[in-house]
Amino acid sequence: QAQLVESGGGLVPPGGSLKLSCVASGFSFHYYAVGWFRQAPGKEREGVSCLSDTDDSTYYTDSVKGRFTISRDNAKNTVYLEMNSLKPEDTAVYFCATNPQQTCYNWRSAGRYDFWGQGTQVTISS
Repeated sequence: QAQLVESGGGLVPPGGSLKLSCVASGFSFHYYAVGWFRQAPGKEREGVSCLSDTDDSTYYTDSVKGRFTISRDNAKNTVYLEMNSLKPEDTAVYFCATNPQQTCYNWRSAGRYDFWGQGTQVTISS
């Protein structure tokens, strides 16, 4: 059974770091672009980052550029989101999702992703 499982969330103070993992089982990430999204209470789901399968290009929303890094470990069938210099406004549930288009074209559109994980909570608070 195909599934995506996120982990690595938690409670950290402002300025802290977390590394989220998204593990795919039942299928390979190799033929998908992978995106990370987040949703804060009362807000719409927001695209955070995307990793292209065709050339490993990476994309970030402006608010996380220079602080977050998306990467892939094909051997572990895992995509990571390393988050540094975390801010209270980064607090949200973070989701990973797969895009069968393999590229990150229009990556912020959630409708381009066909498979989603259940999410992991990230809370930034002192």
